[in-house]
Amino acid sequence: MFEQLDSIHPLLPPVVGVLALLAGAVIIDLIAKRLLVGTVRAFAKRSSFTWDDALVTHNIVGRLVQVVPALIVFVGVAFVSGLPEGVMQLMRNVAMGYMVLMLTLALTAMLSAANTIYAASAVAKDRPLKGFVQLVQIIVWIFGGIMIIAAVLDRSPLLLLSGFGAMTAILLLVFKDTILSLVASVQLTAQDMVRVGDWIEMPQFGADGDVVDMQLHTVKVQNWDKTITTIPTHRLITDSFKNWRGMSQSGARRIKRAIFVDVSSIRFQTQDEVDHFTRFALLKDYIENKEQELTDYNEGLANEVDSEVNRRRLTNAGTFRAYAYNYLKNHPKIHKGMTLIVRQLDPGPEGLPLEIYCFTNTTEWAAYEDIQSDIFDHLLAIVPEFGLRLYQKPAGSDLANLKEEPLRGV
Repeated sequence: MFEQLDSIHPLLPPVVGVLALLAGAVIIDLIAKRLLVGTVRAFAKRSSFTWDDALVTHNIVGRLVQVVPALIVFVGVAFVSGLPEGVMQLMRNVAMGYMVLMLTLALTAMLSAANTIYAASAVAKDRPLKGFVQLVQIIVWIFGGIMIIAAVLDRSPLLLLSGFGAMTAILLLVFKDTILSLVASVQLTAQDMVRVGDWIEMPQFGADGDVVDMQLHTVKVQNWDKTITTIPTHRLITDSFKNWRGMSQSGARRIKRAIFVDVSSIRFQTQDEVDHFTRFALLKDYIENKEQELTDYNEGLANEVDSEVNRRRLTNAGTFRAYAYNYLKNHPKIHKGMTLIVRQLDPGPEGLPLEIYCFTNTTEWAAYEDIQSDIFDHLLAIVPEFGLRLYQKPAGSDLANLKEEPLRGV
């Protein structure tokens, strides 16, 4: 057959031989894909394991099968009659480079599959490895690229590597962000600074939400408005940020808010008011203990004990503060094992701040806000019971309700 073709044109035998070789490689590739890849997909579909699903998702077998047609070309090119030595060597080099490329793709896909399998485990949340996997993939691609170039040019890989010494400065400049991100990833993982699922705040990047992904170069944060903020990994080391993981792990969340009392409404209590407050279940013990303490103090005064100015007396602000403390202490949604304080802050232009400092026994956001609102609804509503007034800046309606004073005659 090849003799007949040679009689027509001397180039026909090698051309037909090459086309037949390539056609045979394509046919074998299709058969191998149908048999091997199809079998693996069917097995993964019926299997209860999860690791085989990761292998199928990242198409590892499909990339390994691609080596078969290249291997057929690499071996079969020697049997093509009449093919010039230079063309034969070029086809071998290209086939070898293609095989190295497919093996590199298969190896990087295996690393991605391994990370997918690891990410499904419980340990992955505390120790994510995605950044390290991406770094290894970059190294694989660098060496794979060197091997591909060496195979196509038919040169030793060591010869290409020897030229990297002069390119070190350029490589450091090109991979500056990668090197910074690698160091940052190691520090973040080693010091357990950030995990996937942590709530972090980084105002300089507008980030306030949950960490949803940690890669070699970037960390993705899903904000509470469902937008995504991408932060360079190394900036989590060089810049400050707030991690709310400690709050989540403690099982409690802090309430720190003040009620502003009009200073002019603070006064001593009359005896009738003291008797009235003894009927409050939350104040009965406080009134009894405080009256005994004040009586003992007043009886110990040496002179002018009967003068009101010398005697210690109960105030409506102090009684309200005691009521708020006991109310929180007996509240079923307040954490009993953490700090609980009702304190006065420095008086200012807006009155006397009475700060509530306590912790709820839940960290769930909506429940926390409900508890906090319920507490302040009650405290704000009961303030007038103690003869106190809340401070509020005059509004337009307040000014409109003022009556003009009649002008005095001269």
